[in-house]
Amino acid sequence: MNVKINEDNPGNGLLGLVIAVVEVIVDTLKLQAVRRMESGKLTEDEIERLGTALMKLDETLGELKESNNITEAVERIKNQLDDVANSLVAEETEAVEIA
Repeated sequence: MNVKINEDNPGNGLLGLVIAVVEVIVDTLKLQAVRRMESGKLTEDEIERLGTALMKLDETLGELKESNNITEAVERIKNQLDDVANSLVAEETEAVEIA
């Protein structure tokens, strides 16, 4: 369950890992924002501000990936993180079924 980064350029590998983790957090924030919008807990102003903030985050992350030429590395790391998460969920599910 290892996440592999580029050993030839560890700085970019680390940056790729950090951006991948931030993107996972942003994706989670987006899901939470949608839930809050659908539940009616946000005003129109809050929805607009939230949408603008999330769009700016996406733009900034895209610029960082592009300027550092790590777009593919970030996607690869995110896929590896997904694999790790799926493995952990599968293990936990098996443990619950056994108990």
